[in-house]
Formats: sequence, structure tokens, C-alpha cells
Amino acid sequence: MGTEEQSDQEYAGLLQRDVAGFLLQCDDGSHYRLELLRTPIDAVEKRVVVTGRLSDQSILEASGVRLA
Repeated sequence: MGTEEQSDQEYAGLLQRDVAGFLLQCDDGSHYRLELLRTPIDAVEKRVVVTGRLSDQSILEASGVRLA
């Protein structure tokens, strides 16, 4: 059995902040906790596109965040 390397994908939605960090509320209704290298303060409560990969069903390792 081989391991499958997952490539970065784009996820669009609303960037939200809570006491534990950042969340992405996606347009399709799903939501992910974000693991970020940089803090996107200017994008909180705005529509964004997050580039990254899922490390778990609910954790998105973000390599980039940009305004949509």
C-alpha cells in the first residue's frame, strides 16, 4: 500500500476567528480549523480563498490566504 501525497487545493468562504484561532466557513457549508503560518488579521470576517491541504477531515493546513 502506498501513501498518496495530497496537493494544495483552494477553498473559498468566510474567514472567522475564535478563541482557538481561525476557521473557514466554506461556501458549500463545510468548515475547517486553519493551521496558518501567518495571521491574516485584515481578512477576518471577509470572503477569502485559502490555499492548502487537509491534514484531517476538519483541519486545513493553509499555505496562503487571499481576499476573494
